[in-house]
Amino acid sequence: MYRYQGVTALVTGASKGLGVAYAHELARRGAHVVLVARSGDALRRVADEIREAHRVDVNSVTADLAEPDGVRGLIAELDRQDRTVDLLVNNAGAGAVGPFLSTPLRRNVGSVELNITALMSLTHVLGGRMAERGHGGIINVASTAAFQPMPYQAGYAATKAFVLSFTESLAEELRGTGVRVMAAHPGATDTGFFDGTSVTMNPAFTDAPEGVAVKTLDAFAKGTVNSYPGRTINRVATWVPRALPRTTVTRLTGRLNRKLGLHRAHDIDHSGH
Repeated sequence: MYRYQGVTALVTGASKGLGVAYAHELARRGAHVVLVARSGDALRRVADEIREAHRVDVNSVTADLAEPDGVRGLIAELDRQDRTVDLLVNNAGAGAVGPFLSTPLRRNVGSVELNITALMSLTHVLGGRMAERGHGGIINVASTAAFQPMPYQAGYAATKAFVLSFTESLAEELRGTGVRVMAAHPGATDTGFFDGTSVTMNPAFTDAPEGVAVKTLDAFAKGTVNSYPGRTINRVATWVPRALPRTTVTRLTGRLNRKLGLHRAHDIDHSGH
């Protein structure tokens, strides 16, 4: 069993949603936390909340990991502070929703930079250091979207499919080294994922971030490679794409997303134009 007491855990995307839940739950279990996100003000609020609730060290680093120098700057700051990361939680993620050709390209490319490039880069640097020390852990937050193509969330699902494949491969490469690697696959979660778009989530079908965080960390402690930290139906739904032809799965997913109105989804312009 992996023990969180006294380890230093770095959580990306820690200013809201699942990132906040992971940070609080790690601190509750006795881990010191390094919070990373774009919003410095929000990070500081989360850090203050954790300090008040738990007797652990809390540090925050403001960084936009989707930018070319984001990861490099974060690593440089960690080195400047002489801070060793024992557990990396690659939680930061983003994705466009709506028909691909009518969705801003920057949203799709940005999700690739954050969900894939930044995740790989942090894993390579910090995971390499863990392997040298002979101990450590990496949790990559993927999604149940990883298991099938998703029309109207085409780019997002593709990035999560990458995270699934990459994590499983790395877990096998590092088996026996003292570094454990896991992918977490939450389903719909009550976060701000669709903020800035015309889409809203139905609360009846979303899981609470706090519960997802608890189940994720419990699964990681047991040495699981893939965890499904949501309601049971989410895991069951990942079995169907493995049994049916991919064309059938894609058409079924497209039909479901059209029923949810994702084929009409678009970004909301808050500028008044």
